[in-house]
Amino acid sequence: MKVERVSIHLLRMNLVSPFETSFGSISERDCILVKVYCEGLVGLGECVADRHPGYSYETSTTSWHILRDYLIPTILGADLDNPSDFQRQVAGVRGHPMAKAGLEMALWDLTCKMQGRSLRAILGGVRDQVEVGVSVGIQESTNVLLRVIERYLDKGYRRVKIKIKPQRDVDDVKAVRNSFPELRLQADANSAYNLELMPTFLSLDRMGLILIEQPLAEDDLWDHKKLQEKIDTPICLDESILSLRHARQALEMGACRIINIKSGRVGGLSQAVAIHDYCQAQGIPVWCGGMLETGVGRAANLALASLPGFTLPGDISASDRYYDQDITLERFQLNPDSTIDVPSDPGLGVNLDTSVMEKVRLARETFT
Repeated sequence: MKVERVSIHLLRMNLVSPFETSFGSISERDCILVKVYCEGLVGLGECVADRHPGYSYETSTTSWHILRDYLIPTILGADLDNPSDFQRQVAGVRGHPMAKAGLEMALWDLTCKMQGRSLRAILGGVRDQVEVGVSVGIQESTNVLLRVIERYLDKGYRRVKIKIKPQRDVDDVKAVRNSFPELRLQADANSAYNLELMPTFLSLDRMGLILIEQPLAEDDLWDHKKLQEKIDTPICLDESILSLRHARQALEMGACRIINIKSGRVGGLSQAVAIHDYCQAQGIPVWCGGMLETGVGRAANLALASLPGFTLPGDISASDRYYDQDITLERFQLNPDSTIDVPSDPGLGVNLDTSVMEKVRLARETFT
């Protein structure tokens, strides 16, 4: 496969409702759509970096720069046997996993289309549907949180994750647990805590959570180990796991018992599959996290989550969870059993809605 042309498109999309985490609240989201051209076919990819460096140091601005000046020139005109070759091509670029992941996703989509196979099939997926949950941001009050969760349960979601931060944690979780005693419930702290707040975790440990996600600083595996030794609830690491090496180290030292895999965070689908394979061999549950993706990134997440080691519901959700108008013609719907169908058409299995693209695009650039 020889890459003939690449284009990148900066998009800004309005969310259905504001989404608040410990990093702050957003009502619109930026991302970069990547198109890779070869032999009359187009591969689509999504770089999930937003414009604010809260979750990650990467932003849509830095990713545009890295794509334009370093990553795209590396693959233009290059012969790639398969998308995994991309990682060797860009090994000289340190960091910037979201930028790398967006371009690699487009190469996967293009390769699958050239072979007439779905991304699920080429990655080794084993499920036609994947179980999903919904992530609920911090609400203005506990009562509002309960009403929001009830609406999602009425829609058919069976697993709920709520965002927490200091002063909006124990009381919120306790209220949710009391109102929905059988709910499969997770809490996500997005690195908002430290070990001085141990009493909070001891309280949360009594509330029957599936897991507590990323409670401490993203670069602090050691304190996560110390916390995991004190509580029975499994710690799940998200921001801390940027590579297979990080996953191995975290598990070897007992810093967590579950890992959240996001292809954007770890540098691409090939890297996500490698972490999945390692965790599966170690008997460690994994699940697919979400980054408010458009239909492009959502399709890739569904294919990834169809792999056998993804045994916990993913943060993938139906299309209408985040956007009234998505950039793909395909709309992912929640099935009655809290699953979403995995695309089976060649590639990602989605097509762009050009009219929506025109509305949400802020900039574009083409490279030949």
